[in-house]
Parts: sequence; C-alpha cells; structure tokens
Amino acid sequence: MSAEYKNVVQKRHILHGGFFNKTLRGWQALRTEITPQNLMYPVFIIEADNEVQSIPSMPGVCRYGINKLKEHLDGLVKNGLTSIMAFGVAESLHKDERGSNADSPQNPVVRALPHLRRWFPELTIACDVCLCPYTSHGHCGILGQNGSIDNAKSIKRIAEISLAYAKAGAQIVAPSDMLDGRIGSIKSLLIENNLQNSVAVLSYSCKFASNFYGPFRDAAKSSPASGDRKCYQLPPGSGGLALRAAARDIDEGADFLMVKPIMANMDVLKQVTEKYPEYPMFVYQVSGEYAMILAAAEKGVFDLKDALMEILGSYRRAGADVIITYYTPLILDWIRLKHKL
Repeated sequence: MSAEYKNVVQKRHILHGGFFNKTLRGWQALRTEITPQNLMYPVFIIEADNEVQSIPSMPGVCRYGINKLKEHLDGLVKNGLTSIMAFGVAESLHKDERGSNADSPQNPVVRALPHLRRWFPELTIACDVCLCPYTSHGHCGILGQNGSIDNAKSIKRIAEISLAYAKAGAQIVAPSDMLDGRIGSIKSLLIENNLQNSVAVLSYSCKFASNFYGPFRDAAKSSPASGDRKCYQLPPGSGGLALRAAARDIDEGADFLMVKPIMANMDVLKQVTEKYPEYPMFVYQVSGEYAMILAAAEKGVFDLKDALMEILGSYRRAGADVIITYYTPLILDWIRLKHKL
C-alpha cells in the first residue's frame, strides 16, 4: 500500500472491512431488524360471521366475518403474530348522523372482541376508533348545522366508542379522527371507568390527508358522501403541524404515537422519534402503499421480498418500533423460513 493511499484513507474511514460477509452485514443492520414484535396486522371485520370478501383494490387482502377471521388468524398466531388492528365494516347496519352503530351491540368489532380474546389470549388487539364507517355522511365526527365538524360533540362520541371497545375486550384504542382533544376525552372516560391501567391509547398523532388512502376507503366502505377530510387531517408537507399534533396528544395522555402514511413522511417519523424518544412509535404502511408495492413487484420492477424488506428496514432505521402493514402474513412466513434456515 502506497504512502499516498495511507494518507488519503484514514483508518476510521475504511468501511468495507465491516461488511464483507453476510454475518457482518447483518450486524450493521441490527437497528433495521424486523421481528414479529415489530408488526401489527390490520383486519377488516364484517357483519356476516361466515363470509370472506375479497377487496379488488387490495389483492390478497380480504374482509372477514368473525368465524372466518378465527380461521385466518389461527395459523398467523402460530406463526408468531403478536398484534392486530381491527376495523369494522358496516354493510346492512343503519348509518345515521351520529354513527349510532359504531358502538352498538350489533357492531362487528364489538361482537368480535370477546371471541378474539377467548380464542387468542396472547394476541394484543387494537381497535381503530372513528365514526366515518358508521355515519351517513362518512365524516370522522358529528357535523354541525353548517356542515363542519362539531368538535365538542365529536370527541365525546369518539370517547364513548372507545369505552365500548374497551369494555368488550380491546387492549388498545386507536382514534384515527385527528380531532382536537379526543385523546384527553378518551383518557378521562377510561379513568372514570377504572380502565386506565388496562387499556392503552394509540394516537394517530401525525395523520396526513393523503392520496394513498383510496383502497382503504373501498375496503372499509368509509368514503365521505361529500367533501373531504382536509380540514382535520394534516396538510401534506406540514411537518411543524405534525410535531404540534404529537405534542398535543402527548399532553392529553397518549401512550403511543403514529405517523401515517409513512412512505411520504419519513422525515416526520425521524423528527418525532428524536423529540420524543420515550414514546413507542407506530407507522402505518397504508393501503395505497401496499397496492403500489405489490403492483410494481407483479410488473417485475423488483423482487417483492427484497424490496419490501428494504422499505420496512428503512422505517425501523428512522425510528419505527411497530409497523402496521397488510403484508404481515407474508413477512411472518419469511421470518419463520429465515429461522428454519
């Protein structure tokens, strides 16, 4: 080695020696490792207990009745699944201005929770809490006479729904409406009912209005009848508002925080985790992201496994503790195969 080369390359800048074989490369990526503990699986629960419905805009993802959901989850739990996020889908249930069936005994999530807790006692169950699937107008709160959200009435209603899910067996309630004050309203009602130590609150703290939600609205049948949700979901690119929203929800008692959708908001994830490292961070790889990645893989743009694990690893590297993804069943298979090898 020439003296000139020794001078150019300082010892601490010689990097290749740290990743020249597979084991060493794995050590360099420990902070991006994906385990079952890092995954949460979103599931759509329908009213018909013995029915499975495919979702055309999300190939490979289905809506499940309670009994069919049990069959679906049986193998996944054996494969290492640790947590799910439950979404209710209203089909024949009546929809009205206040979303009366969001917490009625006929609600598919309310009916499913006791069964899921009995069938899968080790599975942690989170429930998305929102009014949009159950309201006639499809918005995330109760509307006032002028057509805008009545915040006070809405957060009271969101808290009532959260309490119903908690009493039915939810271990985590996750309000996705993005309305001011809903975390505090939920926490207060949980405390009044002595549930504050047995039910956690996962805040959709940094949820942006996004073009990537389309397939989900098809899956959950929750599109607004008119208008959009831009007045209460964060404007794309509003990093400062996202940090303020996270601070607001922390002050109101959130246990966990979330960034959604994640691919377009990695900078926000990094900023929030650096500012609040003591709070576990969730990210949601939303329906449009799922469909986009799958479509690219099917077109031969890249290998699905290699690309997806690269993407998920980047979420972990940026600070994500838990990744909510529709790819969870597939990833669990890959993890199991890796451990077998």
